[in-house]
Amino acid sequence: MQNQTKLDILRHSAAHLLAQAVKQLYPTTKLTLGPPTKDGFFYDIQTNEGFKEQDLPKLEQRMHELSQQNISITHRQISKEQAREIFKDNPFKLEMIDLLPGDTVGLAEQGDFHDLCKGGHVDSTSDIKHFKLLSISGSYWRADREGTPLQRISGTAFFSEKDLNDYLQRLEDLKQYDHRRLGKQMELFAFYEEGPGFPFFLPKGRIVYNIMLDYMRKMLKKYNHEEISTPNMLSVDLWKQSGHYDHYKENMYFSTIDDKEYAIKPMNCPGSILVYRSRPRSYRELPLRLAEIGQMHRHELSGVLNGLFRVRSFVMDDAHIYCTSEQIESEVLSLIKMINEVMQQFGFNKIDVALSTRPEKAMGTDEMWKNAEEALVNALNKSGLKYKVQEGEGAFYGPKIDFKIKDSMDREWQCSTIQIDFNNPQNFDLSYTNSKGEKERPVMIHRAIYGSFERFYGILLEHYKGHFPFWLAPEQVRVLTITDSANEYAQNVVDAFKKADIRIDIDSSSDQISGKIKSAQLAKVPWMLIIGKNEQEKNCVSIRYQDGKQEQGISLDDAIEKAKILNKY
Repeated sequence: MQNQTKLDILRHSAAHLLAQAVKQLYPTTKLTLGPPTKDGFFYDIQTNEGFKEQDLPKLEQRMHELSQQNISITHRQISKEQAREIFKDNPFKLEMIDLLPGDTVGLAEQGDFHDLCKGGHVDSTSDIKHFKLLSISGSYWRADREGTPLQRISGTAFFSEKDLNDYLQRLEDLKQYDHRRLGKQMELFAFYEEGPGFPFFLPKGRIVYNIMLDYMRKMLKKYNHEEISTPNMLSVDLWKQSGHYDHYKENMYFSTIDDKEYAIKPMNCPGSILVYRSRPRSYRELPLRLAEIGQMHRHELSGVLNGLFRVRSFVMDDAHIYCTSEQIESEVLSLIKMINEVMQQFGFNKIDVALSTRPEKAMGTDEMWKNAEEALVNALNKSGLKYKVQEGEGAFYGPKIDFKIKDSMDREWQCSTIQIDFNNPQNFDLSYTNSKGEKERPVMIHRAIYGSFERFYGILLEHYKGHFPFWLAPEQVRVLTITDSANEYAQNVVDAFKKADIRIDIDSSSDQISGKIKSAQLAKVPWMLIIGKNEQEKNCVSIRYQDGKQEQGISLDDAIEKAKILNKY
């Protein structure tokens, strides 16, 4: 049995232990569902008590008491009639019994507690030792917002105390290094009630954004992309032709101008297609790589907005590549190299790759799919990347490759993607003239690397825990003077670093040096230049780094050269 399967069984059992504790302490509570999750478990309940966070320790204590009682956990099949009698006072369980196929249902039992369950448990409550209840939140029966409101108690469980403590420490780290908290502390971005879901980038935050933008444009040039820009608002007729109106209109914003309806773009694809169609195309122009760093708007529900991770306005680093079927492999191989180079630049060296193949319902011919999938496989094999195949998980319009990066806290993020598209070229009747003078339909490749600039920004901020590498830091150097007599020399240092295009500032406050250091640490400035009488006399600086390490007596010229090397990207 795989470790994750064992962990799922433990956590499923912990959910039952929680339910038993709830029923003992609050007998009128009605239970619904309690499954394991990726990181733990939860149980949704209906109660008149109105549980609060301060109730969790009481529930957790009862769970430990039940664990120590070493109660055997058994499972058996019973008739639906028996089940209805056992759960006659619980409408949720009765509904589940009616919906389950067959004449019998599973019943899990531990002491005087029983629950409707298909099975998969540890042998005894004593096997459930290392657990923690984490939160109480709202939910709905069957996840239906129009349905019965419930409360969700969430927790986690592990086989060892060490694993549990490591996980809890990770949760603390996630709170401490939440990008929303760091963004406020470092004065990078803000959100206001006047624009929920619409981020405001402050001066320091925009510096980082602009570096990301500048670096991406360098990559576009290196990998032979041509940049275009398309309007933010286009006729609704275009979105109907692309299919977005039928499948995505709930997430789109609309406006009427001169009695004609327009939509603010949620995606860049249709605009790129109009550029391609602007004149006849020849095979000599292919592959045509049209990149757009375009702003988009999507209507997200207020409940799912989450800092920079889920916003209503964002910028995508899109590209749409128009090529022949024979060119797919070489184009995909080039894109894989580009993605790897970008991710390594930002410190992401662990990348999981997945190839998603033809789903059951798909458009395009068997030959088109066969050629496209073979091209993706060949490109992946030549790249040397390990990958997994996700059978049938491709989009209806073509196969795709997804790239998941792992951050410093071992979380996975899916940012980059390469998608083959048979749909839009057909939908918009795209063509090119081949070497024989005949019309052929191009293949369209969608690709994104950052994905959303905003989301990638948030990922970077948490990945680095606010400590951006020198080249990316909004404020790279801060000068801290020990005495006022060093102010004139300190200004000369600032001017010399600025001349070398290093982002530098000076703390001219009257605080003690210890206070200035603390302020620079909170701002997460990579270099602090400590300047006193000794540095002034010797025309040098002393560097204090974020980790507390120091280098003393470095000549001003050497310090600037070192900064210039670190500033390259």
